[in-house]
Amino acid sequence: MTQTRAATLLFAALAVSAAAEDRPQIEPVRATQPPSIDGRLDDVAWQSAVPLPDTDWLTYNPLNGDHIQQRTEVRVAYDDRYLYFSFRCIDPEPAKVRGTLSRRDNVWNDDWVGLSLDSVGNGQQSYDLFVNPLGVQGDILNTPSAGENDAPDFVWDSAGRRTEEGYETEIRVPLTTVRFVSGTDVKMNVLFWRRVSRLGISVSWPEVPAGRSFMERQATMVLHDLQRPLTLEVIPSATYSRRETRVSQDAFGPANSDPDIGVSAKYGITSSATVEGTVNPDFSQVESDAFQVEVNQRFPLFFSEKRPFFMEGLGTFELAGVGGDAIMRTAVHTRRIVDPFWGFKSTGSQGRVGFALLASGDDAPGRAFDGGVVNPFLGERKEFYIARGQYSLGPSSYVGAIATDTELGTGHNRVGGADFAVKRGAFKFAGNVISTRTESADGLETKDGLGANGYFEYATKPFVLIQQVEHYDRGFQMDTAFQNQVGITQGWTYAGYALYPDAKKTPWLKKINPFVFFRYGKDRIQQGEPWLALGGVRFNTLRQGFFRLDVMRGEDAWVGRTFPTSQVRIFAESQIARWLYFNTRAQFGRGIFFDPVDPFSGNERSYYAEVRFQPTPRLSQSMTYDRVEFDRRSDGERVFTVNVLNTRTTFQVDRRLSVRALVQWDSSESVILTDFLGSWELLPGTVAYAGYGSLIERQEWDGLEVRRQTGAYRTTQRGFFFKASYIHRF
Repeated sequence: MTQTRAATLLFAALAVSAAAEDRPQIEPVRATQPPSIDGRLDDVAWQSAVPLPDTDWLTYNPLNGDHIQQRTEVRVAYDDRYLYFSFRCIDPEPAKVRGTLSRRDNVWNDDWVGLSLDSVGNGQQSYDLFVNPLGVQGDILNTPSAGENDAPDFVWDSAGRRTEEGYETEIRVPLTTVRFVSGTDVKMNVLFWRRVSRLGISVSWPEVPAGRSFMERQATMVLHDLQRPLTLEVIPSATYSRRETRVSQDAFGPANSDPDIGVSAKYGITSSATVEGTVNPDFSQVESDAFQVEVNQRFPLFFSEKRPFFMEGLGTFELAGVGGDAIMRTAVHTRRIVDPFWGFKSTGSQGRVGFALLASGDDAPGRAFDGGVVNPFLGERKEFYIARGQYSLGPSSYVGAIATDTELGTGHNRVGGADFAVKRGAFKFAGNVISTRTESADGLETKDGLGANGYFEYATKPFVLIQQVEHYDRGFQMDTAFQNQVGITQGWTYAGYALYPDAKKTPWLKKINPFVFFRYGKDRIQQGEPWLALGGVRFNTLRQGFFRLDVMRGEDAWVGRTFPTSQVRIFAESQIARWLYFNTRAQFGRGIFFDPVDPFSGNERSYYAEVRFQPTPRLSQSMTYDRVEFDRRSDGERVFTVNVLNTRTTFQVDRRLSVRALVQWDSSESVILTDFLGSWELLPGTVAYAGYGSLIERQEWDGLEVRRQTGAYRTTQRGFFFKASYIHRF
């Protein structure tokens, strides 16, 4: 038997095994009268719906397989346009239920309930929807390749209210929001969960044993005579910005005004496939990126995507084996498309086959350079094309392929790859192979490269073992990816064991988790063999408490030299009270000053603290502080000290209207950023924002030129912007 034939039979057997696994079955009631989404469960639809068993909810995080005192009643209904879900959450101490009035996707420290919905039923994607006791929403797109991604915002409705027994919530999901296969008997997969904030414990129905994924354990939900509704959305948008830049010590230059309009559209080709297009949209992000420590960073800093067009369905482009501790953090990082003028996207599935396409034209490479330097590609546009396909082998298992192409000038970057993920019980196998060919934009350089990745995981309730091996040639280049290194081969191993103390003796301590980590590699660019060994222990406690201590030693290679490294790290966080949360870490040890010519060893200390103060459900104040110190090891001389402060003050008038102020300071650059924003968000796509921002820098004029990081702080840039868009669904 050939290896190809054996692999085909293995994948087929895994698919059959996964499909044959017993799942609970739900048959929701068809609502003759739709319920009002107001948080009150007195509608006719809920009276006729049979609740799911409230005794079968079991813990999955941080404990596994235990019951809790809190009870949860879930009812499900549907009609030709919507899916409806209601949750009656009973708590023996209802006054301790935590719910805050906040912006979307900011509910994770509250009590919440929700569901994981695989609407296609092929185990490759789930819409994870959450709602807190006040009806505030959170949503996540979950895929086997990318895991959880909270960037997408789906269109759905929710409401919640406190009761004498706890709280009640309702969720309404338009069938135009999710993808499904129309028919007489439509099968979707669903799982429900609940978080009790003060206990720091989450439960689910059906149960999720340790080492299993949510998509493996979802119940089958059967809906009868459900046809595809028309999916056609049009989102016109308008923006206006006005910016001023200081031209002298005493004056700003003429204001630069920039009004613009754009339009985006989405159409459902079938009930499980859509196409989207946009022309001249406002691709700018409303939220400013938080300042990070940029001094002495060996690898580039990662900033998440925040632009709506790119966020939806982003996880479907990811490859198995990337992310986490891997060299390649993501295979498709859309922030590489800096200033797109147009965009096209299509995603969908047909049976076991799923696909995703993305194309965009980026104006950023064609911008004029500052300082009189001529851009040889002035006025040109860099084009991005990405195609992704997957074939489902069962829940959380698939084989896939990806192809990307970027074009600029006479050059290009063309990439082809394949990947797979197989999840069966406690075992997971994943990996990818990628081939690249690159020709520089000026046509003077051509290079080829190969990348490969293999991943293995074995996870049970007490024990976790993970191993990964990676390789990237010197000539490897993938323009769409966010990747730390090339010219390297490395492997790493993680092993952890969980201990569960007696709840009667130590009710505050939930889990103890000692672990070890080892990594070894060969770096052909920096000419060394870096290694790292780490051991530590984690503790999970009440109030979402977490404490971790670990010790690390190793060696790292840089510009042909090998340097010893060591570090002691301490992490701690807790929701101390309903109104107070903190998160802190400290690191001490021996590090490297990454000078490209004259690197040296030094003593490095870093401190991080985050405090979130919420005196009322509407008002929130958070502050993060980073400090990094580095001393030359040979003589103790201070090389640098960096302080970074980020503050955020938010007042939530109601679920839709909020105002917030950001102030950020970076001592290494001697800059302060202020950012004030008023936002009204009816639903994703129908929004209005008005904001003012300024950049304050330390500088002085010496009579000939501006000298930065000396003298007094002055506002060097300031601007106002307005943005509005409206989603119309036909």
